[in-house]
Amino acid sequence: MNEAHRRLAAPETIQIKEEEGRELTTVAEVNMKAEPRLLRSALLIVDDDTEIREQMKWALANIYEIIQAGDRPAAVALAQREHPGLVTLDLGLPPHQDDVTEGLLALEEILMADPLTKVIVVTGNSDRAHALKAVQMGAYDYIQKPVQLKVLKVILERATYLSSLEQESRALVERTARATTSEIVGASAPIQKLRSTIRQIAGSDISVLILGESGTGKELVARAIHQQSGRKDGPFVAIDCGAIPDTLLESELFGHEKGAFTGAHVQRKGRIESAQGGTLFLDEIGELAPLLQVKLLRFLQEHQIERVGGREKLPVNVRVVAATNSDLETARKTGTFREDLYYRLCVLTITLPPLRERDGDVQALAQVFLHRYATQAQRDVTGFTKQALRTIEIYSWPGNIRELENRIKRAVIMTQGRLLTCEDLDLRSCDVAKAGMSLKEVRETLERDMILSALTRHRGNMTKTAEELGITRPTLYDLMSKLTIRVTQTGEEEQRAKP
Repeated sequence: MNEAHRRLAAPETIQIKEEEGRELTTVAEVNMKAEPRLLRSALLIVDDDTEIREQMKWALANIYEIIQAGDRPAAVALAQREHPGLVTLDLGLPPHQDDVTEGLLALEEILMADPLTKVIVVTGNSDRAHALKAVQMGAYDYIQKPVQLKVLKVILERATYLSSLEQESRALVERTARATTSEIVGASAPIQKLRSTIRQIAGSDISVLILGESGTGKELVARAIHQQSGRKDGPFVAIDCGAIPDTLLESELFGHEKGAFTGAHVQRKGRIESAQGGTLFLDEIGELAPLLQVKLLRFLQEHQIERVGGREKLPVNVRVVAATNSDLETARKTGTFREDLYYRLCVLTITLPPLRERDGDVQALAQVFLHRYATQAQRDVTGFTKQALRTIEIYSWPGNIRELENRIKRAVIMTQGRLLTCEDLDLRSCDVAKAGMSLKEVRETLERDMILSALTRHRGNMTKTAEELGITRPTLYDLMSKLTIRVTQTGEEEQRAKP
């Protein structure tokens, strides 16, 4: 250790002035003048020099709850267990005190434990480049040696204030998410039955499989199960198995050890491990590759996992809720989905009704989305025209709740009036309900009109058409088959729908 390092918090380096102008020159005097705090933030001091840690503790103990670590493993373990809001980190840590390797690695792992942690890097005068690199990696600020306590206190106070604002913001977001996702809107018979089923199964820890078309609210139901269970205070961790390439999904689910593959610079927890004590939601489980099906089955049987590149078995206590819009029963029979995994997942099965089968619910949902997005966008949009409400009621909503939500969200932004119209919602056929037409015919006319219009705009591109309509490509193909719609590459109709 050089002399500048050893003078980090020695009394002679503390230069704090009172209002009268007299300097305080001892740690005791500094502590006596510090402002009292009712709620003290935790401060983790990371330095391999015991003397420096003790000096900083004496100087700051009346303001912060002090915890200490002398090397990277101890610091990371404390960060994961105690979640301190503040950290002072010396970059020169053993076994490589002469470079910043351990210090920068400690910074990365501390921020992995909690990205909101405010890390103040302590560095020598000649290490400004390393300090700037640490800030680029996520450190809040840096301070040079020898440390002036007055400067350090200002930095810590600002970091504490920012941390409190971020914590309040995160809590607000979580409360809002719980408030909006735990409420299943609707009074139809299928939804009343769904609420009753959720209450019955929430208290159990057995696996649940949620079935339903795309956009019917499968994650909403999974969150409702979690929030009504004994695990509600634990994490709810969701992952879309169909949105992540197979080559990355194993690491995403099970985590990996440092050096397990190219780019694995640090050990990383997977989603399963992150759900410890809570609920793991596996969306689109039918998209899981065969190899991962085997590994997931082993986890469900043994309640243990192995990280990629690891040999240690890690016990994990989570409840698994899975969901899919595909036909798992057929996949099981054809061998594309393992039979033993299928029966492990479907101990309890919930089938969600499509929106077209929820009589009376669509208008209630429309009003909820209208209020939500009008408030968010600060738009003076108060309702729907009579024609729009009529069309909303008779349209079959092939994209279900997601399609309804997306149309209203877009309409609130684009409308020029206080009431949303059919044109605002891009439901143009308001006059389709002619005398003598059945409800089924009205719905098919609306669907056919919208599909052909979207196909024409996108010159027959099925992917872009499905995206605009808020449905999946398989759903679009099914609808076109049902309505006997065939189009050219320019989107022009070749054969009209049969009545």
